[in-house]
Amino acid sequence: MTTTTAEPDDLLRLEHQVCFALNSASRAFGGVYREALRDLDLTYPQYLAMLTLWEHGELPVKRMGELLRLDSGTLSPLLKRLEAAGVVQRTRSATDERSVMVRPTATGAALRERAARVPLRIAEATGLDPVELRALHGMLTRLTERLDAAGDVRERPAAAEPK
Repeated sequence: MTTTTAEPDDLLRLEHQVCFALNSASRAFGGVYREALRDLDLTYPQYLAMLTLWEHGELPVKRMGELLRLDSGTLSPLLKRLEAAGVVQRTRSATDERSVMVRPTATGAALRERAARVPLRIAEATGLDPVELRALHGMLTRLTERLDAAGDVRERPAAAEPK
């Protein structure tokens, strides 16, 4: 549906909302991930944190938050639970005591091998072939970038009017 040809009432129909379709897909993914991650004893947000550490190694909490798009109020409790589970270790930075560094423990690093099956299970659950999955990923990445840019425009102070 395009907004130029839609009737005004159609624009407000729930099934026409892209945000609702994305939210519904996200909730459906959540259910599939819950099942796929059960054997790892990780929640989906914890899994994302571990993916970040497996990819980058030791990171400052601030950088993890940037990569995961999470604020410290959300990330810190998540990391505390992972530390209590013995899969990550948090330490103060030697060069900046305000900064907390996070790294996978040996147990957390070993978990990576078991987690390698998760993306395959998720891909299978989607019913999409690899080409479709890459295309969907690309579209969602572009959508996120555009929405971020649109949000940035609205957050900037308005330019002063010329005198």
